[in-house]
Amino acid sequence: MIDFQTFFLFFPVALLLALSPGPDNLFVLAQSAQHGRPAGFAVTIGLCTGLIGHTLAVAFGLAAVVKASALAFTVLKIAGALYLLWLAWQAWRAGGEVGESNAHALSGIELYRRGMVMNLTNPKVSLFFLAFLPQFTDPRHGSMTMQFIELGALFILATLIVFAGLSMVAGGLGERFRRSPAALRLVNRAAAMIFTGLAIKLAITER
Repeated sequence: MIDFQTFFLFFPVALLLALSPGPDNLFVLAQSAQHGRPAGFAVTIGLCTGLIGHTLAVAFGLAAVVKASALAFTVLKIAGALYLLWLAWQAWRAGGEVGESNAHALSGIELYRRGMVMNLTNPKVSLFFLAFLPQFTDPRHGSMTMQFIELGALFILATLIVFAGLSMVAGGLGERFRRSPAALRLVNRAAAMIFTGLAIKLAITER
């Protein structure tokens, strides 16, 4: 089990990392602006579920397999890039329909799934955890597996706090735009461009 000193050192760092511009928080901002605060919360929960998967992958050694296997890394990143391009196409074709009751409205389950798939198909997250979490572990404090899980849980909590705040802000700003077809079209086009940029960035990522 990690000690209090490790907790007070690790948690602020995790908060700062969650605030740093990256694919996940840009994804939350785009979805919140496009679909509203509840959508941002649903995507956030999905992303955090993905982080659970990455935490377990590090704790039980699966992340080391991805690091060692060029094929596994490439398959994951290409799958993630294609998924982001599909989301970009969906956002682009949504146009400027006003209201959440239109045909393009998304359920909480769909938004949750988007967040989870977005996170799980980014192999860089597992590799980041593989490099980052061991710096805060100590064999003297017991099971390394449990320490990885505890640190992962703290990172997920920090992410949840930060991304929920981003959802509130972006969702509130987006609500004003969604009342106007022209403004909503602009939001959807911007979201499509963000998704496309994230897809390209992921596709060209190297181990």
